Amino acid sequence: METTVEQKLISLFNLQLIDSKIDKIHNIRGELPVEVSDLEDEVTGLSTRVDKLTQEVQHFKHSIDDRKNFIKESNSNIIKYEGQQNNVKNNREFLALSKEIELQKLEIMAAEKKIKEYQFNLEDRKSQIEYTKAQIDERKKDLTIKKEELANIVADTQKEEDFLMSLRGNAEVIIDDRYKNAYTRIRAGVKNKLAVVSVERNACAGCFSKLPPQRQLDMRQRKKIIVCENCGRILIDHELAEETKIEIENKVAVLH
Repeated sequence: METTVEQKLISLFNLQLIDSKIDKIHNIRGELPVEVSDLEDEVTGLSTRVDKLTQEVQHFKHSIDDRKNFIKESNSNIIKYEGQQNNVKNNREFLALSKEIELQKLEIMAAEKKIKEYQFNLEDRKSQIEYTKAQIDERKKDLTIKKEELANIVADTQKEEDFLMSLRGNAEVIIDDRYKNAYTRIRAGVKNKLAVVSVERNACAGCFSKLPPQRQLDMRQRKKIIVCENCGRILIDHELAEETKIEIENKVAVLH
């Protein structure tokens, strides 16, 4: 059976009334869902930073160990070269070994300098890890509080929101895609999110512009969808709007 214009208007206005109620629920929750999401992202980011810093700590520890092992080898080489100096046959061999000993000592000095740099960086990363972990603990405490606040609010409103969403689905069934798309577009383009409004005192309740008598007559006849020439909102006559409001309020009242 074909849907009448009046039925379409009722469904569109139902959709608006339901969405407005859902908006109020979301307003009650305020910015908490966003704050919870931001805190979760921040904790994840800080945890990733700790992992990266921990890897750097391990890198510096390995680098220090490598340099210490190098110094041990160099000291062993020095002892070896000094021993060989006692058995040289000529001055040239003695000088060559002396150069090798001097080179090893320079290598040791360079390695010791590197060790100091690595140790400085190591302590710096450890300090950053400690600071970041403290930040994580603070954010987790904040997150727990925010989650509890949100859970309490959701617990108080979730039943009504679920019921409204089921009503919304029923209202959408008899609205064709053309009007649903128009409704969504208009709703997204106005600050108060009212895409379907009643006519109050011969004026659009959305922008308060007076309607020409012929437009008011066409609207009351309910033979075609009328939109406000000034703001583009879909219009519904006052009487039909009031009847629809009462019906929705009665359905929602059952929950309380």
